[in-house]
Formats: sequence, C-alpha cells, structure tokens
Amino acid sequence: MTEDKPKVQFIDITDDFAGQRIDNFLRARLKNVPKSMIYRILRKGEVRVNKKRIKPEYKLQDGDLVRVPPVFVPEKDEQAPISTKLNKVAELESCIIYEDDHVLILNKPSGTAVHGGSGLKFGAIEALRALRPDARYLELVHRIDRDTSGILLVAKKRSALRKLQEQFREKTVQKYYFALVMGEWKANCKRVTAPLLKNEVNSIVRVNPQGKASDTRFKVLERFAQATLVQASPVTGRTHQIRVHCQYEGHPIAWDDRYGDPRFDAYTKKAGLGRLFLHAANIRFTHPNTDELMDISAPMEPVLERCLAKLRTF
Repeated sequence: MTEDKPKVQFIDITDDFAGQRIDNFLRARLKNVPKSMIYRILRKGEVRVNKKRIKPEYKLQDGDLVRVPPVFVPEKDEQAPISTKLNKVAELESCIIYEDDHVLILNKPSGTAVHGGSGLKFGAIEALRALRPDARYLELVHRIDRDTSGILLVAKKRSALRKLQEQFREKTVQKYYFALVMGEWKANCKRVTAPLLKNEVNSIVRVNPQGKASDTRFKVLERFAQATLVQASPVTGRTHQIRVHCQYEGHPIAWDDRYGDPRFDAYTKKAGLGRLFLHAANIRFTHPNTDELMDISAPMEPVLERCLAKLRTF
C-alpha cells in the first residue's frame, strides 16, 4: 500500500524547461491538483529550487533542482481514459486549420478549455492527444481563455515548442482578436496600457498600479447602435488582458461572466448571442523549422456571424 502513496520528487531542470515559470511548470506536471493547492505549497515553501524557497513567478534555469512535495492525486482520474467518441473530443478534429510535422493550429470552440484541471476532466490538449494516440509529442505553445474561441498553437516537437515560446517571450508574435464591446468605442483610443494585477486564488484580474505592465492595441472595425466591434492586439500576454482593458475603458465585452455588464448581455441576446464575444482571429509568427512568416486566420463561429448580421438591422 505504501507504494501507492505520493512521494517527494526531485526534478533536474534541463534546457528544455529553462525560462518557464515554476507555477506553470507545476500546473503542467500536477495535472489533477487544484491550482489553489499548487500556490499554497509554493507559499508555504514546500516547493524548493536548489534547496531555496521561491516565488510563483520564479523562472526555471538550466541545471536547477526542483523539490516537489508529496501531493495526493485521485487514482481514478489517472486511470480514466478520454473517449474519442465524446462530441467535444470528436469535433476538435474538424477544428484543425493548419498542420505540418512541427505545428498544429486549432480553431478552438468557445466553452472548451485549453487543458484539464480545476474540475475539468480534459481540455483541448488532452482531447488532441486522445485523437492522436501515436503522436510522440503534443504541447500547448500558449493559452486562451475557456470561453474565447479561435487560434490555439500546439507544438508537435520539443524544438518547435522552444522556438515558438521564445517568439512569444520576445513579443514578435502578432495576435489579433475580434471583440464586441458595449457602447461607442472612441476612435482615438488606440492603446490601453493599464497595469494588471491577478489574484492567484480566484484568477480575478484588476487594474492596479502595483500590477504588471500590460499593453493592448485597439482598432474600430464596425459600429452598431449600442455596440462596437473592435480588433484587439495584445502586446503583452497577461491573464484576461483584453477583457479587463475593455472593462477599464468602460466598454466591457458581450457575455463576459467576470468583467461584463448584464444590460449589454440582454441587448446582444436579442441578436442571438449567448457566449463571450471574443475570438482569436489571426496570428502571425515565424515557422520554427522553415523560418517562413506564417499568417493564419480562423473564421468566427456561425453564432458570432449571425449576431453581427442581426445587429446591423437594429
């Protein structure tokens, strides 16, 4: 029986994981452990790097030795395979908009998390692995919110993951989102740089002078009677960045359950909307193997297109 109990792990960090935050490293490794527990063991100093306490934002370095304390993971979660017959899993195959030997690009549906955890048995990456049981390597390059639809990059080789994540760190990747916001967005509001602070327990993000520098570029695409369709391009990659910056400017995104306005939700419901109107529509990056400039676009879900068409009649 004692063999089934979790034990202290000592993990040697190689160059493959250099530059990754310790909290993200632990979340990927302890897949069934609640996020709150991961931050708790970090705060209590139970996780050590080179025998020293570290903060959640510590970035791993080549040669680090990480001590991970015993953490109980329910055995049933480990043994339950993901069925490829589930609708949400099966539909992801048709959502692949680009693939080669190094990169897979998904037009992720709204409502599908990018990875499992926090009560979710699986997310997009686990579903892709179930659909591709022979794939030797599939890892998320970045993340988008569960209710946000659109482009999600997946690396099929570790070398591709490293090169793509380096581009994200150096801010050479260009991402463009479509967002339907409340009211009339001012044409001269082309950049929002309000600093953002995240509550690590409940993941609520607020504008706060003590927060991290954040930068989003905006462009008006279309105006409606009581709404504006904007293009948002995040320069930095903070949690909920576009959603909070829109709220900060007084123009929350439609059907945003954390930062939205119920009055705007009621208005857009008349146009058939019932989900967050935030879509990762376009991405530009350098291919990790060929160095070719990639420019990939993902179409919006029909419900978003129908909503815009209906708003044009109001």
